[in-house]
Amino acid sequence: MPDLFHTLQGHDLGFLRIIAEAWGIELNAPDTYSALPRLTSAMLDADLAAQIVAALPDGAAAALHALLEHEGRLLWAAFSRRFGDVRTFGAARRDREHPQRNPISPAEVLWYRGLIGTAFLDFPSEPQEHAYIPEDLLELLGPLPSKEPAPLGRPASPGETRHALPVSDHILDDACTFLAARRTGRLYENEKAGFLQAVLTAAGLLHPDGGVYPEPTRQFLETPRGKALAGLVTAWQNSDMVNELLLTPGLVFEGDWRNAPRHTRQAIIGFITRLPKGVWWNITTFITAIREQHTDFQRPAGNYDSWFIRKRGSDAFLRGLSSWGEVEGALLRYFLTGPSVWLGITELACEEKDSAPLAFRLSPWADFLLAGKAPALLQERGTVEILPSHRLKLSTLTPRALRYQIARFCEWEKESGEFYFYRITPGSLEQAQQQGLLAAHLVKLLQRASARPLPPALLQAVERWGKFGSQVGLQPAVLLRVASPDILEALRKTKASHALLETLNPTTALLRPGSEETVRKALAELGYLSDSSLIIGKRV
Repeated sequence: MPDLFHTLQGHDLGFLRIIAEAWGIELNAPDTYSALPRLTSAMLDADLAAQIVAALPDGAAAALHALLEHEGRLLWAAFSRRFGDVRTFGAARRDREHPQRNPISPAEVLWYRGLIGTAFLDFPSEPQEHAYIPEDLLELLGPLPSKEPAPLGRPASPGETRHALPVSDHILDDACTFLAARRTGRLYENEKAGFLQAVLTAAGLLHPDGGVYPEPTRQFLETPRGKALAGLVTAWQNSDMVNELLLTPGLVFEGDWRNAPRHTRQAIIGFITRLPKGVWWNITTFITAIREQHTDFQRPAGNYDSWFIRKRGSDAFLRGLSSWGEVEGALLRYFLTGPSVWLGITELACEEKDSAPLAFRLSPWADFLLAGKAPALLQERGTVEILPSHRLKLSTLTPRALRYQIARFCEWEKESGEFYFYRITPGSLEQAQQQGLLAAHLVKLLQRASARPLPPALLQAVERWGKFGSQVGLQPAVLLRVASPDILEALRKTKASHALLETLNPTTALLRPGSEETVRKALAELGYLSDSSLIIGKRV
């Protein structure tokens, strides 16, 4: 950054005299050439500088403190939005109106004391206008006495935390389901799907195109739950692949602009970890405080016009600081009620069961997970329960590696609370075989995992399928029953003959699904009345 001499260089003699007066420095030089070195030399006196800083009004002191907290520089857009602007005056108007006597902002106070300058600096990657403290003056000032930062919002009220949602590691079970779905070509859709796709890719379990890496997946599923969860959190913290802004519900993104998701994530984690541990915190006031104190946490350059974002269902783009709540605010709410909860870092509370969350706090696992350490979680020791009709029941404590393999052999049924239900069918065994899995593999899995011997009927069914393939099929069908074989013979000679799939006996035929009305019309043309007693749907 420029030093004090180069910061003040280029200003006229009148401006230098304003600064000298503020510092109590006698400046009788006839021109800027001789005045500038005298002024800067006098200002670089540690005791005098300390006196000037100590006498600053509260707002100007806060502005100087903010610069010192950021290595002496801040983007001008962010600095001026928080601490006000500096008016532009010509020398004559300035000397006539004396703005230094009635400054309109903390920034203007610092400006007319020579404590700050503005320049285009190459931080972080390209020249952008900054407010800065001159380099040699910065070294002289040193750190200001630290002051307690303003709280980010307020603690939640008892009513807002009436119903607590305890921390959960259920994301590990969701990850198992997601990976099994990808491996078997099934569609996995829920509120976590996009986040799981991103975080599992960041963890090295998925190809960028969505395919599953078998060996890393096996290792992940066999890893103890605490260590596996810590691994997901670490991958999430350090990745730019997980972009919470692009996952925020209700927003649509267009154009080729780029954000910095890892920088934003680290900023939000910093806000969360500043809060008192164990204390429920109101979500809305937390977001409002971030807007007031850390407006540009996601956009360090303060640019609110170049990102093409709109609400789903609207053609209007969300631009300008007025859209902060709909973009940054929505991102913060999603972060607090989605990813940080799913990963076990925070937990939520609400007024009533199933109502919108109103409060959050750091979970008992947060310190461990954010440090890459495994919290103490339950071990996976569950077994497989064999139900009638070749159905299987597994719990969230069933080893994930086992459930992943079983899911590849079975049709998926419902999830119910802490349980998963699967069914062994010819179609599921056929799909497994196409992936190189044999029916004998399933038998061995179930024998190892079941607390009881396998039912003989299940063993026979799987072994028969392995030898002969599908032997029984169930499908919906429509039967046509007529009073005389002559009616069926007459029907075969009409245009409705294509509707007769199979003759089961002289007076009963199997109809093609959806052809009932065609058959009714043909029968009417033949002179026969038909009603629901003649055409009956049943399963065969």
